[in-house]
Amino acid sequence: MSAKTESRLTPRQRLARGLTYSALGPADVTRGVVGLGLQSAQSTASEVRRRYREGRLAREVAAAQEVVAGLPQALQDARASRRRSKRPWVITGVAVAVLAGGAVTFSIARRVMRPEREESSPRPPSVDVQPRP
Repeated sequence: MSAKTESRLTPRQRLARGLTYSALGPADVTRGVVGLGLQSAQSTASEVRRRYREGRLAREVAAAQEVVAGLPQALQDARASRRRSKRPWVITGVAVAVLAGGAVTFSIARRVMRPEREESSPRPPSVDVQPRP
């Protein structure tokens, strides 16, 4: 029950071992060359991806800097346009005054139209006034 564990070799180690040993040489050399080629392609692809991300990030940072640089002018324009426009406040004030006047008029008219209460009610009470023993 001997457990023979083979450690995983990197392509470079496999190539070196393939060149060293003549019996397993051709297979290890082939696997080593293919592995190095794949690692090289993977490394190149990740580098291209990294450069693309950095380039895109640089463009996004430049765009954000332009927006931040334009903020003082935008704020100044917004303040200037707000100073010129007093008309909405006047319209709102007139609308509030009209509504308040209508509410007062309605309240007065309702009081005038309401009949005065008499002391004695013409209808009998709906509940017995005398408590039951």
